[in-house]
Amino acid sequence: MTIFVAFGEEATEIRSYAEEKLGEVFLRPEQGHDGKFFFVQANDPLLLDPEQHAVVLDRPLYRSQRMLFPLMAGGLGAFSPESIVWSMLVINLLAIGVGTWTVALLATEMGSSPWWGLAFALNLGFISELNIGGAGIVAAAAAFGAVVAFMRGKDRWGVFLLVMAALSREAMLITAVGSSWWLWRQSRRGTALAATVIPVAAVGLWALYLRLRLGWVQPVPQVQELGVPFGGFLEALPGWMSDPLDLTIGITMLLILILYTRRVLLANHLVGWAFLGFVALALVFTEQVWRSYFDITRAIAPVITSFVLLVFAGSPDADSRPAPDPAL
Repeated sequence: MTIFVAFGEEATEIRSYAEEKLGEVFLRPEQGHDGKFFFVQANDPLLLDPEQHAVVLDRPLYRSQRMLFPLMAGGLGAFSPESIVWSMLVINLLAIGVGTWTVALLATEMGSSPWWGLAFALNLGFISELNIGGAGIVAAAAAFGAVVAFMRGKDRWGVFLLVMAALSREAMLITAVGSSWWLWRQSRRGTALAATVIPVAAVGLWALYLRLRLGWVQPVPQVQELGVPFGGFLEALPGWMSDPLDLTIGITMLLILILYTRRVLLANHLVGWAFLGFVALALVFTEQVWRSYFDITRAIAPVITSFVLLVFAGSPDADSRPAPDPAL
């Protein structure tokens, strides 16, 4: 089952770490992918012994910021390495189920068929996340769950799920800000403030804890995926010329981002505003994110599902809906 952890042939330090704990492991070409980092984190999710575990991570602060998935996969640090290999896969499969169910509820709230929940399960980005043991499925399932909760007036649940999403993938703070904007315009001001302040505080407190455990100064830059606007897209173009699949999907993703922005502004629906910030984020992704369809679809996967809902599942004007009972 180590195939889904995505250990890499050339990632020698983590490869040795994995072989010491598991014996022979399945190896992906070159460096492998994200799952190998989450495996390391799951063996010590609270960083109680970073000298033994976190030391093999390439960017410890960046990797460890995404704590919820490895915390669950590691059973709060109680699971054996063999159990972690299985739990990573099982958690992601369950998250696909939960995300699909959540998006089905969302489609129903939008007055359409629950079958549109498959926009989550069939999302290429989430399928890629499953293939490499990534944390994006858990993060997105929680984020879409928050959207449904806010639409149904379950504000405390909405804020809680935003915290879970942001602790799974820090970029999901975008969903917190977008949701807050929509809630504020709905005159749900207390919930709007909580929807941003509480997730940001949770991410900030965990970041502080990381720096106390790992140190404030790291030997390598921790964030390498962000650069100048459109720079990554333009730098990826020459590489796409030799790969029709990457070229087709790369251009398609750019068109989706443009059409999605227009649709959000026209529909004025929470499911659009919640993920609109990913458009701005995509514009500053570096070439290493844009160059492969595998990575860019994972990076903007929530937008893909949200776009399908807005275009095909119907998108009533959110401002015309009765405001749910204020919570919190």
